[in-house]
Amino acid sequence: MTGDLESMDRGTDHPEQGGVTVLDAPVEAVAAPAAPPAAEPSRWARALAGYGYRAPRRPVDAERLVPPMPDGPGVTPDRVGPSPLLLRLGFALPDPLWSFLCRWAGWIGPVLVAVFAGVLRFANLGNPNALIFDETYYAKDAYALWHGGYETSWPDDANSLITAPNPSIPFRTDPAYIVHPPVGKWIIGFGEHLYGMNPFGWRFMTAVLGTLSVLMIARIGRRLFRSTLLGCVAGLLLAVDGLHFVMSRAALLDLVVMFWFVAAFGFLLLDRDHSRALLAERLKTTPGGDWLFLGWRPYRLAAAVSLGLMTATKWSGLYALIAFVVLTAAWDASARKLAGSSNWFLWGLWDALFAGAVMGVLTIGVYLASWTGWILSSTAPGKGGYYRDWAASHPGGFGPDWLRSLWHYHATMYDFHTHLTSPHTYQSNPWSWLLLGRPVSFFYESPKNGQAGCQVPECAREVLGIGTPLLWWAGIVALAYCLYRWLMRRDWRAGAILCGLAAGYLPWFGYQQRTIFLFYAVAFVPFLVLAVTMMIGAMIGPATASRDRRTLGAAGAGLLILAVMWNFLYFHPLYTGETIPMDDWRARMWFTSWI
Repeated sequence: MTGDLESMDRGTDHPEQGGVTVLDAPVEAVAAPAAPPAAEPSRWARALAGYGYRAPRRPVDAERLVPPMPDGPGVTPDRVGPSPLLLRLGFALPDPLWSFLCRWAGWIGPVLVAVFAGVLRFANLGNPNALIFDETYYAKDAYALWHGGYETSWPDDANSLITAPNPSIPFRTDPAYIVHPPVGKWIIGFGEHLYGMNPFGWRFMTAVLGTLSVLMIARIGRRLFRSTLLGCVAGLLLAVDGLHFVMSRAALLDLVVMFWFVAAFGFLLLDRDHSRALLAERLKTTPGGDWLFLGWRPYRLAAAVSLGLMTATKWSGLYALIAFVVLTAAWDASARKLAGSSNWFLWGLWDALFAGAVMGVLTIGVYLASWTGWILSSTAPGKGGYYRDWAASHPGGFGPDWLRSLWHYHATMYDFHTHLTSPHTYQSNPWSWLLLGRPVSFFYESPKNGQAGCQVPECAREVLGIGTPLLWWAGIVALAYCLYRWLMRRDWRAGAILCGLAAGYLPWFGYQQRTIFLFYAVAFVPFLVLAVTMMIGAMIGPATASRDRRTLGAAGAGLLILAVMWNFLYFHPLYTGETIPMDDWRARMWFTSWI
């Protein structure tokens, strides 16, 4: 197995593995103390060894600060010996090719998984030829932003005109009231700008972001678990999650929210490694970890920009900002403690305040910049963005007119979101989300024989927003495992996964009277996938376990992955709007709440 899985069975700060870090500071930045003579194993340890258990080596401080990566330039040697497994199977690759594959496996594997995800998402992307569910808002708002800088109103028959055999676009310039910031719509509109106002055009960018998010989660999983194999498993599981798949093929905002959420997490993970590498470098000359600043943090700034773009798509990004400030400050405090700081807790409070200020200012700046089109629009009544003329008709107050108008607009948006209680057929309570209690039907038709490819008396076509059931139900078990790892074994990786999931999930429990939907959960699906991946790593077992133990563990993990992939293929017709016999559709309605 590529990378080290010993850490899946213990609570240390990183996996144990030879090699050097891919960052600036080498692992030898902190001198390793001489290893004490090995103690005679106890009777209990000898008994456990009979069942395949091997006590892990406790890593030195340098390795805990700067955990080595499993492969890559600077880690994998230029010449790698042939694989014994491939030789046993009768494959003998040329040494240069095998060495190249080993050295670049950390990119080759994730890219291949992302290509697989992209093929799935772009295949027949323009089907169905309709504005499905909330595409009726965001596809048209996106078009208006690219053609006027602000959202406009559309006639009642706009959908039928846009999707007609000879389409026309009834664009108007009078402003429309909207309740979400513009970044997600600007992104959707870029696809329309490239490919036109049609289903492929308005779904193009969500398909791109969905594919890229698979690549990101594969690379994040690799860095988080220090295993290229587990990183690819994480990417594969995300590629075959039904909700992520459906949202990657629909022009809604939540997939965009998820993308920037994952990007921010990935950047903070890079920042964690980068800052600890700098800390290890400093320890060569100055002991202790009591420094005012831990170095230049470009990855943290990139995370703040991502959180700003997330917030400028939907306000739920604010919860992610708070959670990630706490997370990065906790990581800094842990690094200071490992470096020998005597006041690591107080320094951790300083890190939290400093990170909160820097990341907060950047997030707010990006958010305000996203409203530039609205700000620059006309202040004449009915000629610019909605409420752009409010300050002109309400003189007085503090600040420039555009800021006062924008503040008033946001006050009305907040009132809308907190009082949205209109019942909807597909609304659901967040308690039921992990169980997939009430999915959302984005599109449904019942074609008869001879219509839309139907060859039986009655058929069904549906795009159902639901996760791959076996993956989500396995995720419930995986979350319990991560909770155990975090609380009982102090595993920082489990804590990071739970932090991301909590930021994307728990806030919705405060709005249980609001009209909310299961597809909002797509924002935290990547963290659910990482939890399942961590559980799979534990199933496979540590590298020091016996061959029988790892064989059984790998078989169980493989069966779980295959079951998830089968489950995705089984529901695939419901994810893509494929015409299937009505009996086949009913067979996939496992619960009455899914209808």
